[in-house]
Amino acid sequence: MTDRSADHPDPIPTSPGGERLQKRLARAGVASRRAVEDLIKAGRVTVNGEVAVLGRTVTDADDIRVDGRLIETESVPKVTFMLYKPRGYVTTARDEYGRRNVLDAMPNIPGLHPVGRLDRDSEGLLLLTTDGDLTLTMTHPRYGHEKAYRAWTDGPEDPTQADLDPLTDGTLKLEDGPARALQATPARGGAFVTLGEGRNRQVRRMLDGIGHPVTRLLRYRVGGLWLGNMEVGEYQQLDGRDLQDLLHPEKVPAAVWDREWERIQKRWG
Repeated sequence: MTDRSADHPDPIPTSPGGERLQKRLARAGVASRRAVEDLIKAGRVTVNGEVAVLGRTVTDADDIRVDGRLIETESVPKVTFMLYKPRGYVTTARDEYGRRNVLDAMPNIPGLHPVGRLDRDSEGLLLLTTDGDLTLTMTHPRYGHEKAYRAWTDGPEDPTQADLDPLTDGTLKLEDGPARALQATPARGGAFVTLGEGRNRQVRRMLDGIGHPVTRLLRYRVGGLWLGNMEVGEYQQLDGRDLQDLLHPEKVPAAVWDREWERIQKRWG
């Protein structure tokens, strides 16, 4: 007898009128959609007691759990914070080595998770939210939200504008492909660098690629949201105006933008 199971796999369970499981979990603030997909692939998500698969649709009537914890998809309030992340803290949701996690610096809010990454050795502005749609908007490459950094570098001389030009002219190539900054200008003992993408340790790798390895890296702006005068480890909840600035930097008044830039230069220039 021929086994036809490989030719006719079991259909993916669906709930009439439902939405994709990964979208529902992202909207509940569990993680970004891409991270949620990884959770599903790892078998850590169940629906009505069965291990979930990608493509599953769900409704409010379904029992959805991650690592056995019931996810209340409609009850999680949408809150977003900005944190001055200290150096030495990791931004993964959980760390197998027991290192300090950015969630340790935040109030205990169900569904709160970091938006993107800021590597362990770096510091500065990090967003944390329960809003999965915001996470997707801020992390998906197609939206191209700017991230601005102040880097301090090692070497006998500070980088000049000529040294930094390869960062913006498209000639610099990293092991994972060409890399291009939106802006790169000299600063005392280092540089200011603005990116429109967010590859792993990209600023560090780019500056190392031109012979100016980074000794300290600070992110001071995401979109139109600035770190300002926040102190290390301090956090604050974003209001509607903050979220507007974050998502629509082009609408931030020029006078406000100039004031924030002057503040950054005075503090870290």
